Amino acid sequence: MTTFTLSYVPCFNTSCYNGDPPRINTVHGANYTTMNLGRFAMSATPVASVNGKPAVVDERTMIPTQKQFVDPFRQGVIILDGVGYRQTVVVRSYEVGPDKAVTLQSILNLLQETALNHVWMSGLLGDGFGATHGMMKNNLIWVVSRMQVQVDQYPIWGEILEIDTWVGASGKNGMRRDWEIRSHTTGIVFARATSTWVMMNEKTRRLSKIPNEVRAEITPWFINKQAIVEESPEKINKLDDNAKYINSGLQPKRSDLDMNHHVNNVKYVGWMLEAIPDEYLETYQLSNIILEYRRECGSSDVVQSLCEPEDDKDITKYVDRCTIGVGGATELWNCFMNEGTIRFTHGLQVKEESKCHEIVRGKTTWKKRTNRYSFCG
Repeated sequence: MTTFTLSYVPCFNTSCYNGDPPRINTVHGANYTTMNLGRFAMSATPVASVNGKPAVVDERTMIPTQKQFVDPFRQGVIILDGVGYRQTVVVRSYEVGPDKAVTLQSILNLLQETALNHVWMSGLLGDGFGATHGMMKNNLIWVVSRMQVQVDQYPIWGEILEIDTWVGASGKNGMRRDWEIRSHTTGIVFARATSTWVMMNEKTRRLSKIPNEVRAEITPWFINKQAIVEESPEKINKLDDNAKYINSGLQPKRSDLDMNHHVNNVKYVGWMLEAIPDEYLETYQLSNIILEYRRECGSSDVVQSLCEPEDDKDITKYVDRCTIGVGGATELWNCFMNEGTIRFTHGLQVKEESKCHEIVRGKTTWKKRTNRYSFCG
């Protein structure tokens, strides 16, 4: 026997808050609730289901089918003349490290979450991991090809952040997504990030051009605004087994896979940073990271993390920061290690018999820690 029930899709509309309690309304015999939330009103739209299974959308996720301008549950709003997205978040205890500052991995997770919520608010989201309706029809998914994050200051536990994100074109068949993270209280910008995304066929695992149907969906959201301006992308050299620091035998766990069955890019960063010796991490703090993604990593792959410090000959760029005295280059090196900036080149690879397959190339820049966070009470 076929039965019909009702689930609800949220629809957010701006209205004037008057302090009234939730109201129960009836449309065609179906009850729905309207709640005043601050300056915004949220209403739920009934959607028919068959035999207890939602016909349009899963009632547990309630993916919007139309563009929304405010999401009170995620503290998100549409900005930048209707095409950008801003989310307010509070730094949680599990997102910080021993110094009580947000970890790079937590920053990357926040960037990913706000990007997905941006697509959620657009009304274009299918049931995939950030894929639009047109992408779902064509078995397409997004994959990141390049990412850069610049951190001027790390937020601390309990701090309230505003994260802005927006998208733009990148060549003929790519999309650029940028972010800016700032203090909600002071407006100080903590970090900026930019990334390039391309489409991959989920079944063939091959890169794809953007179909016209999908292009029509996403291009109205494109704007010409950049969080990080690069005149030309920095070249990252390939590393091999002669790298100074090597961490082998790394293998993804089931928990490292995302909804597209990828090893999440945040896991790659963790593997890369694990290869850096502790003595560097105790004195220096990451200020810039560039990642170039080359290949997928499967759940059965065994990964090797390679790390090479910047060559000594490049230290001359920091001469103006230090005075060379007795000892010449040695003293300059010591000064550089204490006061300057250090850089590393990174690589992740999978070994198969006699051949290595690159997963990611990376470059990190580290600045000497200038302060330690402490709490009273």
